[in-house]
Amino acid sequence: MASVSDDLPKQHEATQSEKLVIAASSLGTVFEWYDFYLYGLLATIITAQFFSGVNETTGFIFALAAFAAGFAVRPFGALVFGRIGDLVGRKNTFLVTMGIMGLSTFLVGLLPSYASAGVVAPVALVLLRLLQGLALGGEYGGAATYVAEHAPNNRRGLYTSFIQTTATLGLFAALLVVIGVRYAVGEEAFADWGWRVPFLVSILLLAVSMWIRLQLSESPVFQKMKDEGKTSKAPLTEAFGQWSNLKVVIIALVGAVAGQAVVWYTGQFYALFFLEKTLKVDGATTNILTAIALALATPAFVFFGWLSDRIGRKPIILTGCALAALTYFPLFEALSKSANPALYAAQHSSPVSVTADPADCSVQFDPVGKNKFDSRSCDIAKSYLAKAGVSYTNVEAPAGSVARVTIGDMTIASVDPELAAGANRAEAIKDFQGQLKAALDAAGYPEKADPAKIDKVMVVVVLTILVLYVTMVYGPIAALLVELFPTRIRYTSMSLPYHIGNGWFGGFLPTTAFAMVAATGDIYYGLWYPIVVAAITLVAGFLFLPETYKRSIDD
Repeated sequence: MASVSDDLPKQHEATQSEKLVIAASSLGTVFEWYDFYLYGLLATIITAQFFSGVNETTGFIFALAAFAAGFAVRPFGALVFGRIGDLVGRKNTFLVTMGIMGLSTFLVGLLPSYASAGVVAPVALVLLRLLQGLALGGEYGGAATYVAEHAPNNRRGLYTSFIQTTATLGLFAALLVVIGVRYAVGEEAFADWGWRVPFLVSILLLAVSMWIRLQLSESPVFQKMKDEGKTSKAPLTEAFGQWSNLKVVIIALVGAVAGQAVVWYTGQFYALFFLEKTLKVDGATTNILTAIALALATPAFVFFGWLSDRIGRKPIILTGCALAALTYFPLFEALSKSANPALYAAQHSSPVSVTADPADCSVQFDPVGKNKFDSRSCDIAKSYLAKAGVSYTNVEAPAGSVARVTIGDMTIASVDPELAAGANRAEAIKDFQGQLKAALDAAGYPEKADPAKIDKVMVVVVLTILVLYVTMVYGPIAALLVELFPTRIRYTSMSLPYHIGNGWFGGFLPTTAFAMVAATGDIYYGLWYPIVVAAITLVAGFLFLPETYKRSIDD
């Protein structure tokens, strides 16, 4: 009896310690994701504040590109901080990354706008996004590794699934703050100055999360290895200079993380942008509906983490990729029908087409902001349709033809730039755009989604399904990555494929998808990007990805 009772306090102490590890690591990471994703939620307002020197379509794509800039450097943050984490330790490394993230986010709230500082404003914004990306590149791998190295072998999927909820909870927290400030100050004030408040309050979150993280001690697995003098002296060389490990990194990237990333960013960001930018749902409604879907689906991260401890990581992740690839088109069409039924009906009853000489048409994206798309008849037509968010098909016309826009059974000839120059051209373009607007209005194309006609229940159902796919691919991924690599180079090895996948394949998804839409005129065309990547991961993962859920990581 004595020995049993003696053991009970120790068991209770271990349980309490594990709870503290999960809670402290997760809360700190939630705050980092909050900081990182504020920008994505406010992309439309960021466009107006920092990229107002270019046309609207280009400005929005630029804003998404600046959003993606933070993702572009995440693999470099993984290399820098992953190396430090394998040399020095997990705890101190993610304290540094948290400080960089929090301060960078706070400073975004202090930046001047394009109107007051010119090109300095977007440059400063991009620089701060780069710092955020570097910090996040070191944060996630540290938190996931730290929790996994505290977890029992048979509960690693469950324990690390709490880290997997942090990205969604951070997004949810950012949504709540944005919604709260929007309602407190009103839409006009929010667009003018209120958008800064969510960035500025992050300094308080930084203080709280730093205090929480300081309560933790080093990972026992890493500490034991360090005490025995077995830590890697050159983690980068060992991780990527030896084919035996590099091969696993490549398999992890192509066979798991790339598909996970595009499913994640389609379900939680592209859907949000699609609602607000393409379907013209107001920002506040978009945020609320997305927040409800996140609240409903988030517990599934823990469920799929728990399930992966029983049936394996691989089947759950690959099933999520398969479902996404098969159902994205019907789901986004259902989203269109529910969120803006008038637009959906108009697209089907009075489809729009542009008949033009292909040589007369440019891609509706100008990286330097100089093209006003007013020198060719095709560009004049397409630029208006792109700005109006109207989907259209392309019909090839003979060389030298003046472009024509057909709306249902009505056809309107575009402006022939050769017959209109200077002020006459501007007047002719204005007259043409007036005709187009009248024709679109007559055909039932709305300028904005009517809040009274939004089927909010169905929108939440579709968004929830999209987030459930996210929970399938993302819930088990941390445990899988931790189990693929040895302790001495785990932080470095798992961080790089994770951040290449999520930073490049996922982070560039909104920018790439909207550029694809702008190039083709088809509002659904951008979905081909996540569908193709998810399909590649499905095949590569099925053929090459090992199952890891029964592995021990105490080496």
